[in-house]
Amino acid sequence: MTTRSMHWLLREPLLHFLVLGVGLFVLYTQFGQTDAVSRDRILVDEAELMRLSEQFQRTWMRPPTREELRGLAEDFVKEEVLYREALALGLDRDDLVIRRRMRQKMEFLNADLTEQQPTDADLQAYLEANPDSFRRPPRFSFQQVFLNPQRAGDDPAQRAEILLARLQAEPTAGVDVQALGDATLLPPQLERATPRDIANSFGSDFVDAVAQADQGAWSGPYASAYGLHLVRVTGHAPGGLPTLAEARPVVEREWANERRQEADARFYQALRDRYTVEIRLPDASARAGAADDGQLASRP
Repeated sequence: MTTRSMHWLLREPLLHFLVLGVGLFVLYTQFGQTDAVSRDRILVDEAELMRLSEQFQRTWMRPPTREELRGLAEDFVKEEVLYREALALGLDRDDLVIRRRMRQKMEFLNADLTEQQPTDADLQAYLEANPDSFRRPPRFSFQQVFLNPQRAGDDPAQRAEILLARLQAEPTAGVDVQALGDATLLPPQLERATPRDIANSFGSDFVDAVAQADQGAWSGPYASAYGLHLVRVTGHAPGGLPTLAEARPVVEREWANERRQEADARFYQALRDRYTVEIRLPDASARAGAADDGQLASRP
């Protein structure tokens, strides 16, 4: 068999279902309660004692004493006895927690059997097929000076024009430009902020103002939800689709999630096809009649 044929065979879902079926059969034959002897016999062998001992050591950072190991074994026996008796009484039936746990175990078992290792070609194709999931937003770094329109006795637009001319004419290195404007709780500058970050602080309209401002020079005034601002953009990293090398961990995670969902769907459908399923929903007239009865009953 060639390497290509072997690779195709390992990715074939029917092979996974076959392996799963054989595994379940082996588990059933090994651990299923097939006779009275197996139902009534509990064996705590060396392997089980080793497991209990290792579990104890992970918790207490030391091996158990002989008496502690005996106590662990007795606790295991108690758990096994009560578990078997609960199964015999059917206590596992109609229990939502147990049903969901068993479902989860089946899904985990299928995930282990269908786990795949993607190639670079697989990941690149997935990245290109799902650009919106990985596209990076643009990022902006900028300073801002706030002018309060509620300040008494001043025309904020005129103040902004005068202050802008000063900022453009004079070097601002080492100058506390915030002191030239009005007091505010808004951040005086943001570094590598996304449009969402900017909108969270200044409002959505301010995002376009920052995006259109010339880089490196003071400009404005720009209106926000709070007032007027003079802005100097100090950095701009355009958004776009990253390369596979830049986004590999995220692409690998999303690729694996999608493959897992596809495998779960195929696995479930193959199992469901073995059953005759009948879902009896009430017809529309019955539902309408029940609703009318409820309305009549609620009237005084």
